Amino acid sequence: MANPPVERVLLDAAPGPVHPAARATLLAAVDAGWADPRRLHAEARTARRMLDQAREVLAAGLGVRPAEVAFAPDGPTAVRWALDGLRHAGRRRGARTVASAVEHSAVLVPARHEADRAGDAGLLAEVPVDQLGRVDLDAWREALAVPGTVAAALQHANGEVGTLQPLEEAHEACRAAGVPLAVDAQASLGRVPAPTAYDVLAGDAQSWGGPGGLGVLVAPERTRWLLPGATDPDAALHGASRHTPWVPLALAAAEAWRQTEAVREEDAAEAFALVGHLREAAARLPDVDVVGDPQGRLPHVLTFSALYADGEALVRELDRAGFAVASGSACTASTLEPSHVLAAMGALTHGNVRVTLPLAAVAPDRAAGVAGFVRALPGAVERVREELGARRL
Repeated sequence: MANPPVERVLLDAAPGPVHPAARATLLAAVDAGWADPRRLHAEARTARRMLDQAREVLAAGLGVRPAEVAFAPDGPTAVRWALDGLRHAGRRRGARTVASAVEHSAVLVPARHEADRAGDAGLLAEVPVDQLGRVDLDAWREALAVPGTVAAALQHANGEVGTLQPLEEAHEACRAAGVPLAVDAQASLGRVPAPTAYDVLAGDAQSWGGPGGLGVLVAPERTRWLLPGATDPDAALHGASRHTPWVPLALAAAEAWRQTEAVREEDAAEAFALVGHLREAAARLPDVDVVGDPQGRLPHVLTFSALYADGEALVRELDRAGFAVASGSACTASTLEPSHVLAAMGALTHGNVRVTLPLAAVAPDRAAGVAGFVRALPGAVERVREELGARRL
């Protein structure tokens, strides 16, 4: 007789499922908002009104004007554009960028490439972080003071370990140095209050239960921001971009924002407590290191590292038990590298597991799922360690 199917528990919601209300909006908008909003016929004008409505909802939620909100094909592209626009606008003053060592690859990889291409490693300053993943503010200030610095990049929170960055202090240092700050809020929008300390802000609709394929970019009027190749400097400065999204995606993202914002505080409080329970359970295991700030963190993110274990093996073992989790590194795959975030923090880069709790709206039984995960985790870690030890004999 075949074994019964394992009940699945989603603990890898980065990205997560689309909010049910957003899904319904998306399906309805396919019929009503399919046209290209840049055209002039009646169907296009309808699509334009729908797109403007979505922009207004998101702008209100982010505390900005609709004209300051632009869209991108995805979150990483929005992050890239945020920084590119600052660098291009300040190109006559220099080409140097300051970023924390735990930034998203959408920031670090292009910036490193530009520095390599120019033959000048000093064009990118990667500011160190402490063992919790917070940027070193003294080193941050020193890096900003170097002549030729035209842009800085700092996450609102790290999507791998959950640590919130000291944005207000970092932004104040940027203002004192005359360097604009691009903030990556891909991991945090919709989960905690939106940041206000930034010059350009980027996010991903998936973080608040919206659909994939839609990034959000906020470029306030006060900010000198211009994408390379833009043909209309005034429009670009006020938040317009070269990308016009598929209108149903924008409408679905706006509806997801409306729904998520209405219950954000309650959802975050429950998620914070559940992740706290997970942190305690993981920390009780022998030779397991729970990383990130235990208090100043996102409510729904956790990473822990198990010595004498393999991260991908742990993911597979937990998957067999019905739990969908992720690993911050892939130490057995030659094409992948260990987590640069954990390395920058001085944490163990192998044997790590990342949990990202979904919104309660898409996982109403997440508390039961966390309880089951806590029960299953010790055995999973032990089995992987035994298997790894057997292979080494």
